[in-house]
Amino acid sequence: MSMTSKTLTTKKVAELNDQLRDQIFSKTNTSVNFIKDKIMLSKGVSEMPTQQQMYILNRVKNFKKFNIDNDPYGEHDFGSFVDEENNKIFWKIDYFDNDLKYHSEDKSNPAKTIRVLTIMLASEY
Repeated sequence: MSMTSKTLTTKKVAELNDQLRDQIFSKTNTSVNFIKDKIMLSKGVSEMPTQQQMYILNRVKNFKKFNIDNDPYGEHDFGSFVDEENNKIFWKIDYFDNDLKYHSEDKSNPAKTIRVLTIMLASEY
């Protein structure tokens, strides 16, 4: 794969990942794949009060602090932050085939990929 096509693929993956996060709370889903994509909360996050969950989801949706340490491949597929209760939160996007059995053969292709956004307490990792 040439450097240009690799750069374009990375950019496409980052755009699709940003679209998934941007759809949190959206009433109209503009992402082609949003019907298939999943957002999962870990047990620890799902047991938090609703207001705290909404705060965490909003932080994931609006996360922009990507850098070489947390995003070395430029795909916008991981982030972390501390919530208002001083809990360290991780979020991660993984890529699966359409049967959710294997990794996607092409995570830049929405027709071949289901994105799974998992939001968890760092202590659950």
